[in-house]
Formats: sequence, C-alpha cells, structure tokens
Amino acid sequence: MDLTVEKRDSKQKAKSFRDKGVLPAVIYGRKEESTPIAINRKAFEKVFKAAGESTVLTLKGLGQDKQALIQEVEYDAVSGEPLHADFYAIEKGQRVTVSVPLQFIGTAPAVKDKGGILVKVIHELEIECEPKDLPQAISVDVSNLVELDSQIKIKDLGIPAALKLNIDTDEVVAMIDVAKDEPVEAPPVDISAIEISEERGKKAEDEVAGAEAGGKGAVSAAKAAAPAGPSSSGGKAEAKKEEKKK
Repeated sequence: MDLTVEKRDSKQKAKSFRDKGVLPAVIYGRKEESTPIAINRKAFEKVFKAAGESTVLTLKGLGQDKQALIQEVEYDAVSGEPLHADFYAIEKGQRVTVSVPLQFIGTAPAVKDKGGILVKVIHELEIECEPKDLPQAISVDVSNLVELDSQIKIKDLGIPAALKLNIDTDEVVAMIDVAKDEPVEAPPVDISAIEISEERGKKAEDEVAGAEAGGKGAVSAAKAAAPAGPSSSGGKAEAKKEEKKK
C-alpha cells in the first residue's frame, strides 16, 4: 500500500500545515535519521483506515521509496481529527515486532442455541516476522464454539510458521461462559421508620398505663365518698330496744 509524502520545514508551525489540510508527520528508524514530512490528511486517513498500524506501507516522495509502519497517531481531543503521525522506517531484511489485532468472525452455536456468553480473552497478538509476512489481522472463527465449555486457544488459530509468537500457544483466546443467577438481596431497612414505630408504641403504652392509673384512682375516690353503713354492733342494740318495747 502506497502513500505519497514530502519533506517539510520543521521550523514552520504545524498549525499552518493543518489549516491547509496537510498532516505534519515524522519518519525515523533504527538506522533512519528523523525526518519531518507532510501528508495530505484525507489521503492519510484513507490509508490508515485500511492499513492500521500492522501493515507495511511504501512511502513515496522522499527520493527513495521507504517501507514503514504507522507507529503512532495523535488526535484532536475535540474534533477527533489526526494532528500528527509517526512512521517507523524498516530496513531490508529487518524483522519487525508488531501487535496484530484479532478479528472475531462467525457466530458461536453455544451462544445462539444454548444461551452461553462469548468471552473474548485476547484482542491482539504480538508477532515477530519479516515485513512481507506481516498480516493486517488474524481471524478467529467463533463458530467452533459449540458447547458451553468450548474454548479457542492460540494454537487453534492456524498461525503460519513465518510468524513468531512471544506467548504460550495454550493461552485461551475466546471461550463460552454461562450466566449465573445473582442472589436476591433483601430490600434495605428504613431505620427512621423503625424509630418512629418504636416511639409510637412507647407512647401508646404510656397512654394505656395512664388510663389504668386513672381508673384505679376513680374507684378509690368513689369508695371514700360513699356513706358508711350501720355497724354490726349498732344494729344489734337497735334490735334489743325494739324487743323491750314489745
């Protein structure tokens, strides 16, 4: 994939290039002197969208074609437009180490038919290889995930021998998980309601106790106010007087 660039004056402000639709950039490498360059912004965006950071590009316009990788892109935080790009020049015969994205394709039967959850454990792999062998992405076919305990490991991806991996090939790339029922939590207790309820109960108890005390007092007062009846000794004396009269 080709991209046309040109050298730029590093003393000229980067903003002046951006105002003209030109992206300021720089190219450097292990044996490549850092060189300021300029690129048509729209052309760069088109190539970057197709190539990403893991595709070797051929930069034209510097006298001699140079193979390079897009090392880093700086973006405007508000507009999202690219502000600056770094290119890493690759020497002939030099092996490169690049993080290649994984592209998940297909539909997992364990998800579609059995209600499982697809878990993507790894999203990119660090690859070492010659520039000509560098893939833009590595495909992961999840249609092989048939059962709820199915897994796809790195060794299942069929990675070519020309690509050297710096990771254990038994590492899991994708797997199926089962949704677990979450325990039902009891609703939170309203402490203020409990306190109000306790206060009301206490008040009711106090009212009942007051009523009982008032009742006892009324009975005692009634007894005290009632006239005293004739005593038993007084009654006998009156009876004897009546007998003598007879």
